[in-house]
Amino acid sequence: MNNIQHFDGPTFEADVLQAAEPVVVDFWAEWCPPCKMMEPAVETLAEEFAGKVKIGKLDVDANPEIAIQYNVMGIPTLGLFRDGKLVDRMVGYPGGAAPIRAWLEKTAQITTASK
Repeated sequence: MNNIQHFDGPTFEADVLQAAEPVVVDFWAEWCPPCKMMEPAVETLAEEFAGKVKIGKLDVDANPEIAIQYNVMGIPTLGLFRDGKLVDRMVGYPGGAAPIRAWLEKTAQITTASK
């Protein structure tokens, strides 16, 4: 099951800035090897946090104005948005889902349900 959304310029405001729940935006590009390495971790977390955090990808090559607006200087960058504002970011691939999960739980103050 794929819970990853795809964000772009025309829908960014509605999908991300006006979202009721926290939103994680994976700023990435097709040519970026670390972005490809991060993809399975982001997909795993999108399933774990489904219904609590919206997680999606934004291609910086197709949407450079959004990347510039949020000062995304390196990719991959995960941006956490809440109430229409970028509240935190994680730059670079941290090596797996666990560090991203810890960052998300701490920053968004949301935990996954125990299994």
